[in-house]
Formats: sequence, C-alpha cells, structure tokens
Amino acid sequence: MTGASSGIGLETARELSRRGWRCVLVARREERLRGLAAELEGEAEVCDVGDRRAVESLAARVLERHPRIHLLVNNAGMPARDTFLEADLDLVERVLAVNYLGGVWCTRALLPGLAAARGSHVVNVVSVAGAVAFARSGPYVAAKHAQLAFSRCLRASGARHGISVLTVLPGFVQTEGFSQAALLGRRRSRWLVTDARRVAATIVDAVEDGRAELTVPWFPYRLATVAHGVAPGLVRRVERLMPRGRR
Repeated sequence: MTGASSGIGLETARELSRRGWRCVLVARREERLRGLAAELEGEAEVCDVGDRRAVESLAARVLERHPRIHLLVNNAGMPARDTFLEADLDLVERVLAVNYLGGVWCTRALLPGLAAARGSHVVNVVSVAGAVAFARSGPYVAAKHAQLAFSRCLRASGARHGISVLTVLPGFVQTEGFSQAALLGRRRSRWLVTDARRVAATIVDAVEDGRAELTVPWFPYRLATVAHGVAPGLVRRVERLMPRGRR
C-alpha cells in the first residue's frame, strides 16, 4: 500500500486490516508510518515512489520477506493545482513521477511476487481527473490521464500473469493532502465532496468482488466522465463556475 500515511491510503489500510489482510505500508513520513504500522500490526517501509531506485530497493526488501504478494495498492499521489502555463516545471516533472510513474515502477518491481501469488490484485487509485480535463490543475490531470491509461493497459497484460487490476476513480475527497475547503465552503458545492473512509470501503469491496473499474461516488462523477467525452465544452463551462481552491 503506497501513500499509506494519510487520506485514502490510510483509510484503505485500516479497512484491509479490519478484514484480515496483513499490510506493508509505504510512505515518506516515517514517524507517522510506523505509528500506523503498530496500530494495524503491519509493516512499515519508508520510500519515495517518485524515485525509481528507491522503489527497486523497497521491492527487494519486501520480496525477501514476502515472496508472494496478493495485493498491491498504488495510491501515492500529490496535488498540482496550477495551469500548464503557470506551473513550475520542476513540479510538472515531480507530479508525473509520483502520480504516474510511481505506480509503474512499483508494479514492475513487485511483479515477481504478484505473479507468484497467482490470483493477485493491483489497485490503481487514479481520479476522476484522469478522465476529465480540468485546466486549473493541468499537470495533475495529465499525470492522472497517464495513470488511467496505464491501469487499463495493465489489466490486459496482467491477466497473463494471473493478476487482476482494479482502476478506481474517486471524485473530490477531503484529505490532508488534497484540501477541498473551497468546495466545502459553499452550500451548492459541498455535496460534491466525499469521505476517504467511504472510498476505502468501496475499494476493498471491489477487490473482493473482482471489479475492473469504478467511480466513487458514481453520481455525479461517472456522468461527468461521459459528458467530457461527448461535450467537452460543457465541462469547461462548469469548471469556470466552480470555486477556486488553493494551489
């Protein structure tokens, strides 16, 4: 479980543990991570998934202890609330490395353990932003579009190794790293924000049910992805009406 120290990752780890899974928790913040590992009787591994060499070292340590891996949750992510014309270019590279390539590197590095388990699962926590283009968060959106394509392609290729792939597209979720204060501050938009615990429970249910792809919550976000495909101009008009959050 990457990105396990807060938000969706933390709540998913708790839900998995509650249902009997033993979790290896991965994140950058060591003190918080070790506290969660103690709470869940799991294992802690400090790693920056945006660093490919660090991921390879992580995988070697984990595979030495666990030659069969039954579930990998690629959840680590970071915000980038700026347009492509204004964002710092180092941020553009960083968000691509963490939000997209981190999942690629983790999956490839842990592939021997996933394949050995036969019947294993990979969960890629993407975002509705992977299917709908919001100009205000251009670098984040582009990385999530890449992650969505990766996840869908991986489902076909992973099947040859006995690996099932679940793609999760959450809508706006209030977490420590992704504040939705602007939406929550207005009555007309606060209903768009969901809770990390709801997303976590839905993820674990979907793994157990063998689902391929899901949007959380279904309404209105699934409709938004369809609308973007058939009427992208409408989505741009809606975006202009939404309150601006922090960058």
